[in-house]
Amino acid sequence: MLVVDDEPANVALIESILERNGFTKVRSVTDPRQFRQVFMEQQPDIILLDLHMPHVDGIALLQMIRELRRDGEFLPALVLSADATPRARHDALGAGATDFLTKPLDTTEVGLRVLNYLEARRLHLRLEEHTQELDRLVTTRTTALERAQSETLQRLYLVSEFRDDETQEHTNRVGLSSGRLALLAGEPLDRAELIEHAAPLHDLGKVGIPDHVLLKPGKLTPEEFEIVREHPGIGARLIGDTDSEILRVARVIAETHHERWNGGGYPNGLRGDAIPIEGRIVTVCDVFDALTHERPYKPAWTIDQAIEELLTQRGKFFDARLVDVFVEQVVPKLPWVAGKEQGQEHTE
Repeated sequence: MLVVDDEPANVALIESILERNGFTKVRSVTDPRQFRQVFMEQQPDIILLDLHMPHVDGIALLQMIRELRRDGEFLPALVLSADATPRARHDALGAGATDFLTKPLDTTEVGLRVLNYLEARRLHLRLEEHTQELDRLVTTRTTALERAQSETLQRLYLVSEFRDDETQEHTNRVGLSSGRLALLAGEPLDRAELIEHAAPLHDLGKVGIPDHVLLKPGKLTPEEFEIVREHPGIGARLIGDTDSEILRVARVIAETHHERWNGGGYPNGLRGDAIPIEGRIVTVCDVFDALTHERPYKPAWTIDQAIEELLTQRGKFFDARLVDVFVEQVVPKLPWVAGKEQGQEHTE
């Protein structure tokens, strides 16, 4: 307990009241200028202070207490003053006093109020401890859930590419480049990270495409191409309705990454800004990666050839702004491109 009063007689009276109620850990200050130092040293559970004191008055001390206590901490401060005017009471309570008692003091009342406020502080501290324990538990469980979700996503990535890309390199590359493009195109960091983690599921619907079509080493017939066009819808249905933010973004990407800026894409023929930004981003990254890496139906293009194709289809197949950002800022810093000649093929 910390008592602050410039009159030694008042301090002695308050100390005796507290001692009669069984309290022995009392620290008293008669010079209010020492309050901050003593407060920091003692970390009191309750403060009893006078209102009118030289150098630093009670109102200033109350303001200091509000600054020194922890956020949300209940730290009772009782003003004991001979000034019984309404203004004095209002000023003190407005500055943060827990209670206001007038001198001469009713010793029984002071003791009871101190006991009650200390009990309230004890309950607050128990509640704070309980809340912290709950926070720790929530953090632990959230971490476990995030780990489980990450593992589940890794399995889904593997499923989506296992049949024509057992290494998962395509899904990993599209995820990384999509996240970087999203961020550099102005998406918030948290949204860019969502896109990075959701993008690898863009071709999940391929699990529903027969091998003789998906792995055909040559040009598809019109009938076979119609079968391939079904995979965005299959992917969206496989992901379905979900409360997971990552999977919600993944569903949008799966369904829209073959839409084209000019409306010539599939499955819904969306045009321009009607195509969600997530789908537009992944479209650019997916096409670039598919062009620059060997597939069963084609050899790998060089980086220069792929860039030329993106620029040719700028504003036709692709969002022109995204193509510009991708070519100028993303491609040069991709790990599988940086440090290599742009004319070099990628066959890994």
